[in-house]
Amino acid sequence: MSQNTALVITSISAPNAAMKSFAEGCKKSGIEFIVVGDSKSPKDFTLDGCRFISIEEQRMLPFKLAKLLPEKHYGRKNLGYLLSKNKSVIIETDDDNLPRPEFWNKKLDVTQARVVEKQGWVNAYRFFSKEHIWPRGFPLEELQNKNAGIGEPELKNITGINIIQGLADENPDVDAVYRMTLPLPFNFEKKEPVVLGKGSWCPFNSQNTTWKKEAFPLMYLPSYCSFRMTDIWRSFIAQRIAWTCNWNILFHSADVWQERNEHSLLRDFADEVPGYLNNTRMCKSLEDLDLKTGIDNLCENLLRCYKLMADNQWVGSEELELVDAWCNEFAG
Repeated sequence: MSQNTALVITSISAPNAAMKSFAEGCKKSGIEFIVVGDSKSPKDFTLDGCRFISIEEQRMLPFKLAKLLPEKHYGRKNLGYLLSKNKSVIIETDDDNLPRPEFWNKKLDVTQARVVEKQGWVNAYRFFSKEHIWPRGFPLEELQNKNAGIGEPELKNITGINIIQGLADENPDVDAVYRMTLPLPFNFEKKEPVVLGKGSWCPFNSQNTTWKKEAFPLMYLPSYCSFRMTDIWRSFIAQRIAWTCNWNILFHSADVWQERNEHSLLRDFADEVPGYLNNTRMCKSLEDLDLKTGIDNLCENLLRCYKLMADNQWVGSEELELVDAWCNEFAG
């Protein structure tokens, strides 16, 4: 990885084993480590090798978005992205993931991968496992669709990789339906990367995701929607806009494992209901949306996508002011 890299986490917890491991690795690798706090974060948060941004410091940042973002929300992570926008690479993860050694040697310039060239929903997890598993945000009505399987797609030369999703072992990012009905822990197979191109939909999350500078404007996390959907709906919008630039989404084997923070699975289920009910229709609407081509139109396309989201009441109308403030940070 380039040393011109930032690692961004948001947390309301005191430094734990995961964050200490990330801080140590960042120091060794010359990576800037930013932890974005919130109103519930410890006032005395201290971690060597980490730049902690308290809620008080956030209010003083020179970003209009800092004044608009609601508190007690995962979307405050957006400020960590903005603080890192001059980097070449941003890696994001969560405070309950622990890195393996290969995490610090991510291959960002992959030139060959298994390429999926098909229309519709694609369950990328099934490329890395023969077991019945699916990523959070994958439509439940597509789980029995045999066409959503990947098999062994052809190994091809690739370009246009600016968004990279890494998997997580032990407690992978699956939905509450999976967690309440199927066994955990779960470990994926080690395989070569798989790439999803234009017309292939698969949710990706914010738990182990690498973004190159060209794609930074697509990192925006919505605030006025379900907490369990914020990164998933971001991924749908990012995928749709990526197609306008001929970018592909790459998935690679797990290089973190998760010791999951305490959750209420019923509460998670309730928070995921908007996705269960709307993800398929949302992506069809995004696919039908008229967007401009090329990297110069990322922010205009982002605003168009969120206008669609607000018009359909998938996000609150308040979201549009935040997206506009976000885009202004990348203008020019």
